[in-house]
Parts: sequence; structure tokens; C-alpha cells
Amino acid sequence: MNPVRGRLRIYLGAAPGVGKTFAMLGEGHRRRERGTDVVVGFAETHGRRRTADLLEGLETVPRRTVVYRGASFTELDTDAVIARAPKLALIDELAHTNVPGSRNAKRWQDVEEILDAGIDVVSTVNIQHLESLNDVVRQITGVPQRETVPDEVVRRADQVEIVDMAPEALRRRMAHGNIYPPEKIDAALSNYFRVGNLTALRELALLWVAGKVDEQLDSYRAAHGISGTWEARERVVVAVTGGPEGDTLIRRAARIAARSKGADLLAVHVTRSDGLNGADPANLLRQRTLVESLGGTYHQVIGDDIPHALVDFARGVNATQLVLGASRRGRIASLFARGVGATTTVLSGAIDVHMVTHPEVSKGRRPMRRAALTGTRRIIGWAMAVLIPPLLTGALLPFRGELALPSEILLFLFTVVCVALVGGMWPAVTAAVAGFLLLNYFFTPPVNQFTISQPENLLALGVYILVAVMVSAVVDLAARRTRESARASADAEVLSTLAGHVLRGEAALPSLLARLRETFGLSSVTLLERVGDPSPDDYSEPEAWRVVAIAGAAPCTAPSVADTDVTIDEDLVLAVNGRLLDASDRRVLEAFAAEAAIALRQERLREAAEQARPLAEADKMRTALLAAVSHDLRTPLASAKAAVESLRSTEVTWSEEDRGELLATADESLAKLDRLVANLLDMSRLQAGVLGLSSEPTAMSEIVPLAIDDLGPVRDRVERDIPAGLPEVDADPALLERILVNVMGNAVRYSPPDARVLVTASAHGGQVEIRVIDRGPGIPPEDHDRVFMPFQRMGDRDNHTGVGLGLALSRGLAEAMGGTLVPEETPGGGLTMVIGLPIARRAVTPLEEGAFIGDTAGDNANSHL
Repeated sequence: MNPVRGRLRIYLGAAPGVGKTFAMLGEGHRRRERGTDVVVGFAETHGRRRTADLLEGLETVPRRTVVYRGASFTELDTDAVIARAPKLALIDELAHTNVPGSRNAKRWQDVEEILDAGIDVVSTVNIQHLESLNDVVRQITGVPQRETVPDEVVRRADQVEIVDMAPEALRRRMAHGNIYPPEKIDAALSNYFRVGNLTALRELALLWVAGKVDEQLDSYRAAHGISGTWEARERVVVAVTGGPEGDTLIRRAARIAARSKGADLLAVHVTRSDGLNGADPANLLRQRTLVESLGGTYHQVIGDDIPHALVDFARGVNATQLVLGASRRGRIASLFARGVGATTTVLSGAIDVHMVTHPEVSKGRRPMRRAALTGTRRIIGWAMAVLIPPLLTGALLPFRGELALPSEILLFLFTVVCVALVGGMWPAVTAAVAGFLLLNYFFTPPVNQFTISQPENLLALGVYILVAVMVSAVVDLAARRTRESARASADAEVLSTLAGHVLRGEAALPSLLARLRETFGLSSVTLLERVGDPSPDDYSEPEAWRVVAIAGAAPCTAPSVADTDVTIDEDLVLAVNGRLLDASDRRVLEAFAAEAAIALRQERLREAAEQARPLAEADKMRTALLAAVSHDLRTPLASAKAAVESLRSTEVTWSEEDRGELLATADESLAKLDRLVANLLDMSRLQAGVLGLSSEPTAMSEIVPLAIDDLGPVRDRVERDIPAGLPEVDADPALLERILVNVMGNAVRYSPPDARVLVTASAHGGQVEIRVIDRGPGIPPEDHDRVFMPFQRMGDRDNHTGVGLGLALSRGLAEAMGGTLVPEETPGGGLTMVIGLPIARRAVTPLEEGAFIGDTAGDNANSHL
């Protein structure tokens, strides 16, 4: 007899260090105190003392040793745990990858064997190790997660409990040395453990657990046959028809949802199962975009009974409120049947129904679409109805004595069906009436008279005419619905293609117009723009329009010469040639026209941005130039002037040593002035457009020591930690050195006398970030932007140390090189200045993949910090 499968409980965390292992071991102690047989199958303390203390008092199953490539590793001994047969096993790091040569590749597979043996398991996992979130986490943190666990394994767990901690609290734990050793703290805080990264991972964890809770609630409701609404969370469903009132309804529903924290907004459109759809595709596309822009989701369901379909959908998603538009049906129609809104209200039960009025209420419904059958088919059908019954009669007359009346009726009925298939209902009804008369006159006794002597013949002819009419109606309806379903399917496919075009960002006008031309088989598609002010008759004047874009043959020079034109706004018209488009095609054409207008605006915005970029760069350079002239010339000029004046003085007799020191001071100051003036002249030439920014691949290991040397007497208070193999950056070496000198000098100035300033660097997200970390008083978050304003010296009013332009200059130079300069709080107190610069294209190192200290956080004990 197979044992009952064990139960799995998982502690889920947003990041390493939140306390998952601590919580798992704490649960083991609680279960042990209640008398449960508990063993520790595998627990990784990562050197954390408080976690290691919890192992005391718990039985631990010895790990197995695996030798791989000459090194020894320890792994979970699955067989030993099963042989020990406890009631509960504590097994850490569910996503761990076993050493090659193990029976199972992953630890979660070991856990599956233990569960199959009837042993309960408590385990841990981080949100970044879930397979479905792997690419999302990499996008957020820049760190690829090599160890993953299938989501289904975690979803099947009997209990999933989140271990939560605020990002700021986790960073404080890190700064206090409670997660990683001291030598790895700064690197980890600068990379994986950023506040933004931790906040995003925390949100992912909370949302994932909320989704599992929803699944558990749905399963419980289904298992217990609960169809009523449970208001665990507000869910607002808005029904859209594709009519012009949809925008009003969606915005109203969004306001209702916004009143409740965490409420969901869902829009639903009901399509009939036969494919007939009176919705305007362009309106539906726009309304779908509107819903998604408001944070909601769009759904489409199929149902012939719209009220029942709406209520079933609302109950299926556990909606609490349903928003409908007031009916557009007229008063007379309302007398004969209740509208969708009234019927839905009756069926809604515990769901609140909001009936929203809108400007379209009094306008009534849209007119029905034209007949489904083409004119050619209707003409052929009428010809068949007129010709075939007499021809059939002539063919049957020689056999009048041999064929029974039922056989003759079946042949005429076959004729009616053929006419219905070709020409529709009314030609078929005409053929049926003609057949009735011909059967009565030529084949029903007494023949050659419009009389019927036998009651059964009267019944047979009556059933014939009834069946013929019914069959005609059914065949006609099927033909109409088949044609309209095909049209609806084609429209949906076209709009789906257009939506994909938008989502993929293929906004180039020629591409969009070419798609439109291919879709409708047109000879040319032209986007026209008005030249000058509008006038009453300019639709026929080519001089009033200019061609913006074209696909196909010769363009339309004015809207009036096009086969079909769509007015986008008073200045833009989409004109097409090749064939006339009917009303249904025009709706799709309007959707393309709207997208063409958006594409044109995006194109012009990009052009404007490109034109403005040189001006913006010139402005940055001008600002940096003025700041440097007023700030950086001042100190070396004053030093040189003081040294020269002292040497010229006749009132003091200087020793040779003093004279040498003064000359050295003057020489050093003048050398700095020479370098600075050369850089300023280069920036002036760049601003004038005669000198390009001399960006080149620059190694931080070369620039940082030079910048530290430029600090002069305070250089000993700066400590650098630049990792080997750091990618080169695209930067101007001289300007980057000036930025570092300004930032490091500022950090030294505000740090305590006994504290050292740390300069470190790492690669992250396509950038190298240089972090200058001090332990000074720091700056309040609300003042972070103020420190980059000229003449702002936070808390310093000493007029002899500059006028507060150093950081303003540094940010201007950094942005001119395509980089950034932003402040952050140093955990434990102080300020960290982060200089971000793009990695040089030729520099490709493991650091670009995030393989720097701290980025491997969360991997198994054999591979991470």
C-alpha cells in the first residue's frame, strides 16, 4: 500500500536575507514542541549566527558528500531522510541545483521523492527563482538567475507563506552585517540590493501570492458549489458594445474602481456565437486601449443571450459591481421586451449593477446592415424561381400517371431548396408558391383545375408549402450568417494585425499604408495634409494639399479625386484609390487612418527631438563652461597669485626652502590652470560645432588614481576598490577626471576627520556606476536635487571654499557625456554619489551580465556569496 503523500509548506521571500530559513527553523521548533518528529534535511545558515543558533535542539540528517572536478560538495541525502522516516523534514533552498552526478538535477525533485514517501516538508524559495518570473527579474536587477523552480511545483504546495521585509529594513540588516560579510556589503548594496530592485521584487512576491490566494478561493468556491459573489476584493466589470458610449462607461467604471484600494477593472464585450457583430471595430480597438491605459483588462466572450453572458462572466471573475450603459432602445421596443440592462439587473443577484446614462440614449439603435447576399446571386435566384418550376412541370407531365403525388412534391421541394441556396428567402418562397400552383393544377386530381378533391392531397400540398417556406428561411439565414461571420472574422483579423503593428512599434508611415493597401487590394493609399487655412471648396484643389506619405501607384492630389476618403482631422485626410469601400470596410479604414495620424505625429516628434538634441547638448556645455570659469579658475589663480606676491615682497626674507615651496605652489596652480583652460577651450569649440566630444573607451582603473592624486593633501582620506576586469566606459578622460575630483573633494569635505571616503565601481544594466561613499551628515531626500543647483551649499556658508558650483558642474559634464550623477543615502548614515556612464561597445566582460559581487545573491550555497 502506497503511503499518503506528504504535505508541502513553502516560505516565499522577495530577496535573500528576509528571514526564510529563520522562519523555517522556527516552525521546526514549534512543531517539535507539539510532539512532531522533526529532522533537518538541509539548512544553509550563510554564516548568520542567529540562524545557526536555531539548529540547536533539532536533529540533523547528515549530508552526503559529492566529489566533482576534484572538489568536495555536500548535498541533501534524500535516501537518508526517507530511511529516517520523520513526520516533518526541513529542507532549505528549494530551487538549488544539485552537483552533477546526483540522482536528481534539482533539489525540488528530491523533495518530490520525500513527499511521495509520505513525509511532510517545509522548504524555502525566493521569488526570483520562479521560472515564469526569470526574465522579469533579470530585466529589473540585471542579474540572470541560473537556478529556477517550475511555478507548478510551488503552486501545488499545500501552504505558501510569504516572509516579508521592507527594502529599507533589509538594507539596514545588510549594513549591520546580518546578511553578508563586511567586505561584501558595499558591493551588494550597490548592485542587487538597491531600494528599487528590492521594492520591485517585493511587489512581484506579493502579487504572486495574491494570485495563488485567488486560485485557492476559486477552487474552494467551485468545490463547495458557491456561485454567489464574495466581496474579498472589489472587481468592477464594465460592459462595452463598441458603441460611442463606451468611453463614458469605461471612465465611469474606472472612477468606481479607484474608490477602493486595489480594485480590479475589467471590460467585457459579448460577441454572438453566429459571428454577427454590430460593434464598430475601430471603437472597440480604441476602447480596449483606453481600458488598458487605465490599468484594466479587456475580455471578449461569446454568448447569444447577452444578459446571461454578462452575469456569468461577472460571477466567474467574482465581480462585485457591473457597469452598464442605459439602453438605446426606443420606447415602443421597450414595451414589448425588457432591455439588456433591466434583464441583467434581475439576474445579477448580489452583484451591484450601475446603469450609466450617456448622450447616445436618445439616439436609438444603429440601422441594420445591408443584405448578406450579393446582387448577382439575388438576380440568379429570381431567374431560377421563375424558370425552374415550369421546366420541372414540363419534364414531369409525361410521367404523370407513373409517379405518385408525394414523389412530385419532393422534386418541387428540392427545387425550392436549390433556389434558396442561390437567391435567398424571397425567390425561394416565390418558387414554393409557383410549385404549389403547378402541382395543384397539373398533378392533383382533378387535374387541369385549381381544385383538390382528396383531403390527404390538400394536407400534402399544405405541408409542402409550409416546409418549403421554412427551409427557405433557414437556408437564407444560414447564408446571411455565414457571409457576415466571414466579414466579422476578416475585420477581426485586420484589426488584430493593426493592433500587432501598434504593439510592435512599427509606426513607420510607409509600412502602415502598405499594410492598408494590401488588406483591401487598393491601387494607392495617400495621406494628405492641408496647406494653409481651410476653405469651403479646397477638397478639389490639389494646390491646397500636399502628399505626406504614399503606398502604391500615383498618389491622390486632392480628396475629391479619391474613390474613398477618410477625414482624420481638419488638416489630415486619408485618400484611397482602387475601388469603392462599403460601410463595414470604412470602419476598418478609419482605424488605419487614426493609426496613420499617430504615426505621423510620432515621426515629427522624433524629428523635433533630434533637432532639439544639439541645442540641449550645447546648453549643457554652456552651463558647464560658465560654472567652470567662475568656480575652478578661482582656487588655483588665488594660490598662484598669493605665491608670486609673497616672492615679490621685500618685507620678508625667504629661505631657500620657503622660496622653493612657494615656487612649487605657483607652478602646481599654474599647471592646473593650464589644464583647465585647455579643457574649457575644447568645450568652447565643441559648443561652436567645430570640435566633437572626445569620448573614448576609458578604464576606471586608470582615471580614479589620477583623480585621487589631484586631491592634493587629502588624497590619503580616499580609499578605492575598483574590481579587476571592470568594463571600459565611453567618456572624455579629462572631463571624467574633473567630475571625480569634484565629487570626491566634496565627500572628503563633509566626512568626519577620522572617516575615509570609499570609491567603488560596478557594472549594471549596460552602465558602469562609480559610487563615492562618505559617512558624513548626509542630505535629506527632499534636498537631493537642490545640491545640483548653482550657488547651493547645503549647510556651508564659508565664502572662501567656493561658491557651490562643483556638483552643478559635475552633473552637467556627466550628462554631456551621456551619463548621470545622482545622490543616494548611505546605509548607516552618509551620502553616496553615483556616477553612471555607458559601457564602451568594445568592452564585453562577465560584469555586463551582472556577475559582480552581490549580483549572485540568492543562488545556492555552493555558488553564491
